Amino acid sequence: MEAVVVMMVVLGLCHGVETYCDGRQNGAQCYGALGGTVDVQLMDRASDIHKYQWIKDQRVILDGRKNQILFNHIENRSLFTPSNGTFSINNLSRNDGGEYQLDIYDANGYRSEERTLNLIIQGVETYCDGRQNEAQCYGALGGTVDVQLMDRASDVHKYQWIKDQRTILDGRKDQILTNLTDQRYFFTPSNGTFRINNLSRNDSGEYQLELYDSEGKNKKRTLHLTIQAPVGSVLLLSECLSEGQMRASCSSEGGDSPQYSWTLDGHTLTHAELLSGNNETNNITLKQHVSGRLLCSVRNQVNNVSKEETISPCKDQMDMKFKETKH
Repeated sequence: MEAVVVMMVVLGLCHGVETYCDGRQNGAQCYGALGGTVDVQLMDRASDIHKYQWIKDQRVILDGRKNQILFNHIENRSLFTPSNGTFSINNLSRNDGGEYQLDIYDANGYRSEERTLNLIIQGVETYCDGRQNEAQCYGALGGTVDVQLMDRASDVHKYQWIKDQRTILDGRKDQILTNLTDQRYFFTPSNGTFRINNLSRNDSGEYQLELYDSEGKNKKRTLHLTIQAPVGSVLLLSECLSEGQMRASCSSEGGDSPQYSWTLDGHTLTHAELLSGNNETNNITLKQHVSGRLLCSVRNQVNNVSKEETISPCKDQMDMKFKETKH
């Protein structure tokens, strides 16, 4: 059976990071965010299939017949929807990564189809240098941000990090005075880095760092943290127009403030290749003669996702269809 690789990356939702993966093709390559949710579409409808099993490491994860679920090994954090054939896994861990196999059986009990997919669990992590006043920082929704507040805490007599008049961190040299009750927080005095895990929209805003010397004199720095939903899976579509030009459109699932860019065979599209649009729009029209590897990239401040398609001149495609029609 021919392996078809399908890549779906991340879609940010209000309560974390959710990804979608089309597992209806053999050899699908899927991605999930650490601590997030992945929706794997195993089939169109379970009612169309007499019997099915989804297996990982020789263990049956899901066992069903048509719309009847016989067994779900991880039912405490998953949900299978027979009407659309989608298996959702919540609270993803590294152990969820690996190769999965879907076995489909006919009414006679024979295995009629076998598909595999590989699930890779990733963390979305960003870094911010907050040692300069008025730093602008970004974090991925559901991900992690490392904010460097100082070189070493041992060099600072006293320090406080504050948001919305609430002291998040209070310390003297290497001694942390505050109790970091929020389990998402972690401060490393040796390199002055403050980590926030499982970022939410509420983490956005202005933070103030107050640094005191041994005489009680203080300096203040502010930074602004913006939380963005990561760009999700990219869809690249192309169609031939009546006069032989090609229209291409690029879109992504989710993602705050997406920005677009295009390349052809690794170089930025030129005026000789573009009929309309430009390299920063999501819709372009290519001239008649254009062919090669067309790639659309979608990015924001926290991640970058791309999709590539090999295109041939529309005139060649039309000539081929005409020949096929004549035969």
